[in-house]
Amino acid sequence: MALLGRIQALLPELPPSERRVAEVVLHRPVEVVSAPISQIAAWAEVSQPTVIRFCRRLKCAGLPGFKLRLAGDLGAGIPFVHARLTPGDDLGSLIGKVFDHAGAGLARGRDALRPEVLARAVDLLDGASRIECYGLGNSGVTAQDAQMKLFRLGTPTLACTDVQMQRVAATLLPPDAVALCISNSGRTRPLLEVAQLARDAGATVIALTRSGSPLAEVADLLLPADVQEDPEVYAPMVARLVHLTLIDVLTVALALRKGPEAVGRMEAAKASLKPTREP
Repeated sequence: MALLGRIQALLPELPPSERRVAEVVLHRPVEVVSAPISQIAAWAEVSQPTVIRFCRRLKCAGLPGFKLRLAGDLGAGIPFVHARLTPGDDLGSLIGKVFDHAGAGLARGRDALRPEVLARAVDLLDGASRIECYGLGNSGVTAQDAQMKLFRLGTPTLACTDVQMQRVAATLLPPDAVALCISNSGRTRPLLEVAQLARDAGATVIALTRSGSPLAEVADLLLPADVQEDPEVYAPMVARLVHLTLIDVLTVALALRKGPEAVGRMEAAKASLKPTREP
């Protein structure tokens, strides 16, 4: 069992003082990894030796070993929301847990994106005559976000979220186009078929999805978004945040590549919206 799950299971058996330490860890795992023992003790309103006893109860030699195990849990993705949430949690606890889960997911997405992969994606988008963003369901909304950001940089960009339109659009792509295919699971059959149609047309396919998924295998380039959520049961909340952030990274990197002209276009687009807003 992962460390966080074990702590949750042990809660009813812990002495009151150690239970307070456990609750701090469950509510604020990301902060605990970098906090000194004095801060953890203050959050739990216990003595520093109590924090050490809690760590040893979990078969850790001390706080440093405990933090290493906790960091390993976070690096693998905090369990989906969230195994640690319980019916008795107050709203303050809920806020902390959801934000911690999101923060851990974004950190993992950051660490998985290699600079050379980002550079290759920017090369492909910069040289494209046309960019088409494909996604279905929740990923369709992300595809629309990508279109709204990328089209301001000067390359004709379309978001397509209807399966039949995707198939037609992919079939008609020119060879120097890029299809950005977005999927949390990477296993949605209609999108896999669309990605293959785009490749058959000679276009380049960039997949924003899970590593090792069928979509990742079909694509010419993978932007990995590996988040520990069960897409068959839950709406992919953190995956969506990772996808949106990767699109932001792509947009900024592409704008820098294109130089002052692209920055000027973005500024002009923003200025065009001023008359629509109240002062």
